[in-house]
Amino acid sequence: MVDFSLTKEDLEIIEKYKAFTQEHIIPNAAEYDRTTEFPWPIVKEAYKAGLMNGPIPKKFGGNGYNIFQGALASEELGAGCIGIGISIDANTLALTPLLIAANDEQQKRFYGQIIDNHEVAAYCLTEPNAGSDVAGIKSTALKKGDKYILNGHKRFITNGEVASIHTVFALTDPERGARSLTAFVVPTDSPGIEIKPHLQKMGQRASVQNEIIYRDVEIPAENMLGREGQGFLIAMKTFDRTRTGVAALSVGVARAAFEKSRDWAKNRIQFGKPISSNQAIGFMLAEMATKIELARLMTWKAAWYYDQGLKTPGTLSAMAKYFASDVAMEVTTDAVQVMGGDGYSTEFGVEKMMRDAKLCQIYEGTNQVQRLVISKGILK
Repeated sequence: MVDFSLTKEDLEIIEKYKAFTQEHIIPNAAEYDRTTEFPWPIVKEAYKAGLMNGPIPKKFGGNGYNIFQGALASEELGAGCIGIGISIDANTLALTPLLIAANDEQQKRFYGQIIDNHEVAAYCLTEPNAGSDVAGIKSTALKKGDKYILNGHKRFITNGEVASIHTVFALTDPERGARSLTAFVVPTDSPGIEIKPHLQKMGQRASVQNEIIYRDVEIPAENMLGREGQGFLIAMKTFDRTRTGVAALSVGVARAAFEKSRDWAKNRIQFGKPISSNQAIGFMLAEMATKIELARLMTWKAAWYYDQGLKTPGTLSAMAKYFASDVAMEVTTDAVQVMGGDGYSTEFGVEKMMRDAKLCQIYEGTNQVQRLVISKGILK
């Protein structure tokens, strides 16, 4: 029997993240959008409130959330500010390869460092010539005695400049190409790391992305995750888990834009009546609400499938990511249209939501690449 009811624990997660968002994120979102600074005070508050590292096992200091519960949390963060929300969720992205491939000693060591010290990590996969095409990665980590020597150039790395560790993907045998792709944990205080100033972006400006240059960086062999050549598999398994988080953030920002524009339309009087009573506006709001419900259901199904260990979690998470982020872009754009000049101004915040939503269609695999993933999945 299909059952869409939430457990007591699920409802508590929603209320906890909603309260945190209302108190700490929404009042500060516009300021971080203006300054483009990393929201350290909010991240520290999230640590104190026990909201960081949701999917990390409890024995290591995380909350032990499953993917479905993580999606519930991410929707609330997205409703407050995707830029701040992704600053929190990107830490989970960076630590997920440890969940997938690290041994007990590595998990204890690195989770302990990050969680005990209230730090963040960064996921370093994308390069100037290797975004969606992971097989195009050129960074190398060549074995030398009991160390690997890392050289390479990473780009668009979320949390790059504020992270204490980087989860880096590099080739251990360039002649074998992507078949030698391997994952490593690299402390950011290692000599030879140059982190360039964070990029200036259209949206999600509270989240920092950096270019990072690695020059002859020594990595202890015990910092390798899994075995040589398992990097591609680790990266894909990571995205299977985390794409539903991007979908949930997208649902959150769409929901917030819809609610803002709906309430505005109910109170905006033109020609003696609220504009929401005009069919043109009422139908727009109806379509927005319907698309949000569809995106949430797709996200929930993808998360539930993963948690149940059922087949095709990658196909469903790709469906959820592309559909929900497309909905977020449509709904936030329509919210600006419904509110007219007020929507286009910075006063009401929906123009920021529209700018923020755009990046969800791009990162963790563009939505065109998600369609490629889906087509491969359904044609197997």
